[in-house]
Amino acid sequence: MDDRHGTLLPLTPGRWQDLEELFGPRGACGGCWCMWWRLSRSVYNAAKGDANRAALRAIVDGGDVPGILMYDDGQPIGWCSVAPRESFPVLARSRALPLIDDAGQWSVVCLFVRRDRRRSGTSVALLRAAAEYAAAQGATILEGYPVEPKQEAMPDAFAWTGTVSAFRSAGFTEAARGPTGRPIMRRSLA
Repeated sequence: MDDRHGTLLPLTPGRWQDLEELFGPRGACGGCWCMWWRLSRSVYNAAKGDANRAALRAIVDGGDVPGILMYDDGQPIGWCSVAPRESFPVLARSRALPLIDDAGQWSVVCLFVRRDRRRSGTSVALLRAAAEYAAAQGATILEGYPVEPKQEAMPDAFAWTGTVSAFRSAGFTEAARGPTGRPIMRRSLA
């Protein structure tokens, strides 16, 4: 997949070093390694850092694709975690983001953009590519759980699930709101 922002490719074992380069030694955000939605809170908190990296690496080495990477001039500049909703057990237990229906939807749960590429449309490009990738895998609905900044200058660390404006720009519409008022955005892939 190509976009004006760069080339988009699924994360496979051969691209693992690119993810490590993008995430840096801290694992994107405080040792998360994109495992927040995949592990119970107690396991996640105990695993921050190297154990989370090893857990994500095991997923990739096991043949599952937990997301897509964006490249520009051969350098990794962005990441989007996208997979079937059931890949994220924390979503199954979430009261804030309840299952709307059982449509076999896929979920976008994380976006990470290299610091020098933020606020440039890269997140929107990643969301569009995630929709394209999920559709190619047979998904008919893609869902996301963005935040709505209450201030103009929201710290980047709080926008790791994306923003409502980015999801709208990528063709998603609000499908529901959880009990806490957080939006559940959807894009039909049919």
